[in-house]
Amino acid sequence: MARAGFALADWSEKWFPDAYVFAVIAVVIVGVAALLMGRTPTQIGTDFGAHFWDLVPFAMQMAFVVITGYVVASAKPVHKLIVRLSTIPKTPKTAVAFVAFFAMVASLLSWGFSLIFSGILIREVSKRVKGVDYRAIGAAGYLGLGSIWALGLSSAPALLMTTKSSIPPALYKISGTIPLSETIFTWQNLVMIVVLIVLSVTICFYSTPNADKAKTAEMAGINYGAGDDLVEKTKAEKPGEWLEYSPILTLILVAIGAIYVFNIIKTKGPIAALDLNTYNFMFLMLGMLLHWTPRSFLNAAAKSIPATGGVLIQFPIYAGIFGVMMGSGLAELLMKFFLSISTQNTFPAIVAIYSAILGLFLPSGGGKWIVEAPYLLEAAKQLHVGLGWVVQVYNASEALPNFINPFWMLPLMGIMGVKARDLAGYSILQLVFHLPVVIFMCWILAKTVPYIPAIF
Repeated sequence: MARAGFALADWSEKWFPDAYVFAVIAVVIVGVAALLMGRTPTQIGTDFGAHFWDLVPFAMQMAFVVITGYVVASAKPVHKLIVRLSTIPKTPKTAVAFVAFFAMVASLLSWGFSLIFSGILIREVSKRVKGVDYRAIGAAGYLGLGSIWALGLSSAPALLMTTKSSIPPALYKISGTIPLSETIFTWQNLVMIVVLIVLSVTICFYSTPNADKAKTAEMAGINYGAGDDLVEKTKAEKPGEWLEYSPILTLILVAIGAIYVFNIIKTKGPIAALDLNTYNFMFLMLGMLLHWTPRSFLNAAAKSIPATGGVLIQFPIYAGIFGVMMGSGLAELLMKFFLSISTQNTFPAIVAIYSAILGLFLPSGGGKWIVEAPYLLEAAKQLHVGLGWVVQVYNASEALPNFINPFWMLPLMGIMGVKARDLAGYSILQLVFHLPVVIFMCWILAKTVPYIPAIF
């Protein structure tokens, strides 16, 4: 397994494109498919441009997931925890497995937090454990996004389906609301999480090369030991800076935010209150509190901005791809094909395969769910497949393309100072094992999920 990981890493380092190039290639592929379906170049261009800005609100939410995740993960209390954790592993294999475990656990709270937490953990572990292959440990830090993040609290589709006001009217007529008790808070979902964590950590341990064969960060010209990004002045030097270095404003703002959070939880309940905006709001307030002073918080927020560049630039491109797929009928054609070969027994596996394929071209989480949900949930109702489980099948399978699509690697790459090709080899190795396991679990666990009619 170590030889396979090493070979894939070498191959991807040489041949894997940058994330932006990957997005443009996807535009070309979908455009050619649209031409073959009878769309003219003018129509394709119109479809692309008309939908180019469709995901701006969602892109902003995802950018805040990155920002809030970075702010929380880079706070001094969290950084101290990371430093302590980094002293635990002693060998390259245990170091990579260790990072993988914490990357996945952190992703259950927030995929943005997971990427930043893992990136800092990788830097600290790499300083202390000699002979760690930087490609293997980097891919381990990315595992949360390739495996279980969408099964946790930052699942945009699961959060979206909880409240009527968040669901598009056309979709609501089909699905009604789907509470989190039918999606992420089910024992079947917990089984998937545990199995994927064990599988991922095991693969990491056995695929990591020994120190004598590893390509270390130093060999790649990456220096994790120079300087400390968290060192900054802590006292005001001018009268005008006094409030910047005082916790007074932070405490006032966090107190106001706490009132809002308390009221919304009291009104809706802790589960129903969770949507993407509330989720980001709570993480933002937590980040402010952990940083204590406005200056520390603002410095951390400023450092997080470069990690959002890929999201802000590439989301519109993927929205344009979505427009071409919808305008040409390609997405609906694919769905009808999969439905034509589905039964109640095979539908969950078919959905998993379909979502994984489409996710390769549209790594947009909740944005893509809006497109797929009407077809998937209507078919599920006709076949009497649990609607909540369909959401989780989507969540589990939609994460799989992340192993080979570098889009979500961007924040982690920024902290590590690496490119997508550096992480892709070991990520592809994980995909080889995850793909059949995820599809099997989506299928077998569906047999234990009762069909519950839509709640209106």
